[in-house]
Amino acid sequence: MAEFRLVQIDEDISSVRELFWEYLQWANARGNEEFGVNFDIETMLEENMQELDMYLPPEGRLVLVFEGGKPAGLGCLKKLRSSMGEIKRMYIRPAFRGRGLGRGVLERLLCEARDLGYDKVRLDSARFMEAAHALYRSSGFQEIEPYDESEIPPEFREYWIFMERTLGG
Repeated sequence: MAEFRLVQIDEDISSVRELFWEYLQWANARGNEEFGVNFDIETMLEENMQELDMYLPPEGRLVLVFEGGKPAGLGCLKKLRSSMGEIKRMYIRPAFRGRGLGRGVLERLLCEARDLGYDKVRLDSARFMEAAHALYRSSGFQEIEPYDESEIPPEFREYWIFMERTLGG
């Protein structure tokens, strides 16, 4: 049985770091394979860990999912503007995929976004993340043009898809 919960930094920091690292390794390897693009993922990991507060209350959230007591994945939400959030670092470990855990993390993040008063949520994901795009579309996200607040540098945006969803009350 899966457990979805907000991160508890004192006890979960090592799991967050491990999951971020796995995500960055996987995304970088696929980006290199698909587009010949490489990122400095060691630096990205350290920056992500130093900036973890943006994914924590009061304006952000970091959801972990556990299955069988083991960390299976995560997803993050941060503030973009006063009424808009952004989903980042959605990742489910390969051994746990196909069980609806990604959908569960996404649904929890969308609930958290509503609770924070966000009217819209945006995200970006690499073009090769087709399963993620299907999940996002089935959850009401639609493609949009790249947005200024995205962390994706302009020279790499052609390899990414940008999406947005309006949240209902």
